[in-house]
Amino acid sequence: METVILKADRKNILKCAEMLRNGDVVAFPTETVYGLGANALDGDAAKKIFKAKGRPATNPLIIHVADKHQIDDVAYVSDAAKKLIDKFMPGALTLVLPKKSNVPDIVTAGFDTVAVRMPDHPVALRLISEAGVPVCAPSANTSARPSPTQAEHVYDDLNGKIPVILDGGMCPLGLESTIVDMTKTPPKVLRAGAVDIDKVAAEIGELDTEKVMVDTLSALKVPVGYVPKAELVFSAYYDNMSEVINKYYDSSENMHGSRPVIFCRNENADKYGDRKVMLMGGSVTEYAKLLFERIREAEKSDYNLIIAEGVPMGGMGTTLLSRLIKLSGGKVI
Repeated sequence: METVILKADRKNILKCAEMLRNGDVVAFPTETVYGLGANALDGDAAKKIFKAKGRPATNPLIIHVADKHQIDDVAYVSDAAKKLIDKFMPGALTLVLPKKSNVPDIVTAGFDTVAVRMPDHPVALRLISEAGVPVCAPSANTSARPSPTQAEHVYDDLNGKIPVILDGGMCPLGLESTIVDMTKTPPKVLRAGAVDIDKVAAEIGELDTEKVMVDTLSALKVPVGYVPKAELVFSAYYDNMSEVINKYYDSSENMHGSRPVIFCRNENADKYGDRKVMLMGGSVTEYAKLLFERIREAEKSDYNLIIAEGVPMGGMGTTLLSRLIKLSGGKVI
């Protein structure tokens, strides 16, 4: 199979929408990361996603819709869920809801619940709308790789495994959606992502965040999910962390022959002298947005050690630290 990259213009969006209706898979941009989509009501189409990604069938898919009312076609919506839908959709929030019988079991991994969101990206919304069906879509990468934020990343991972990638440029957020299970009391956060958990709690009250903490702590023993090709470590956040990072960089380079690079906030770049750095923006939100992008850049530049600055806890900082712990397997310096 030859994988082609198509510019996300009207003609190609219509072409890809037809492919979805006909049971094929299409990679497309969202505001979070690129997704690999198929008709969510076609079990055979969904199977192609699992095959292309090497994704275990026990891992359910998120259904994407182009209109809030489409959620009612695939799930039962409670009053609390409706409140979050009205507040955060379109946007980077995924809700787990009781599923309706028209959703194939392969999409939900056999569970009686379904994950649903409405992306906030013009290409994604137009594609799903033109397809006329809800679209199930995990991230468009092989299962052990960082989530893709550009069409090129999708091509690097899935070339020859999927027919087409719809190129809509770099994803604006660069971080996966936040997932909240609304079938639990209190609602349970399954993944911290681009929507701040505190903002969700402000709308509906108490949230159960135990799973996020358990998953994060489990990475201290065994890395889970995507693992960078380059080793990744990160610093705790404190005033003189640059001094510790510099010592670790020099020791790794001089004593162990490593090719290190430092991920740092823009304002800290001067603290690292002539050492190799990659800039992560001026805020924690920008840092989170650029994380997957910079990891892939570092790998292509043949760095084999990434030393990432820590960030303060709270809000998006908590989400970013969760990602750094998982990516590093808990290697803190």
